Amino acid sequence: MNLVLIGYRGTGKSLAAGLVARQLGLERLSLDEEIVRRVGMAIPQYVEKHGWPAFRDVESAIVEEVSRSDGLVLDTGGGVIERGENVAALRQNGCVVWLKAAVPTIVGRIAGGTDRPALTAGKSFTEEVAEVLTRRNPLYQAAAHFEIDTDTLAPQELAGRIVEIWERQTR
Repeated sequence: MNLVLIGYRGTGKSLAAGLVARQLGLERLSLDEEIVRRVGMAIPQYVEKHGWPAFRDVESAIVEEVSRSDGLVLDTGGGVIERGENVAALRQNGCVVWLKAAVPTIVGRIAGGTDRPALTAGKSFTEEVAEVLTRRNPLYQAAAHFEIDTDTLAPQELAGRIVEIWERQTR
């Protein structure tokens, strides 16, 4: 079984995945890092050159592949839940934990980041985050076995909660 972390950018997935993997002695795999490795360019450049559908196709192929593995802590991209086949693959052999946070928390954590292209046109960053979360939150909730609000948690506290969930599920 894999431990799968889902949620919007800035909710703590990447940081928590590293901490949890070390604590549990599991391998961490960042889907975004794997996509960059396989396509040979940063995600914004890939999306600009090939478009979002092509990016999602690459993401889905990797999700299908890694979901057949065991003992991974998967740090997923925020939009992985936008395709039902991704959710089905991740849930089939995974304990899916949704890391969530309020819009102001997310904006404060990721404002100025350049690792992802805009998801909506003509909106402020805060408006974009709020709009995307309105659409994605029901998808995150439907995909998740567990939810953790990360607004007030320090990284070690968040990792501790994820480890507790994992240990309950794998006993």
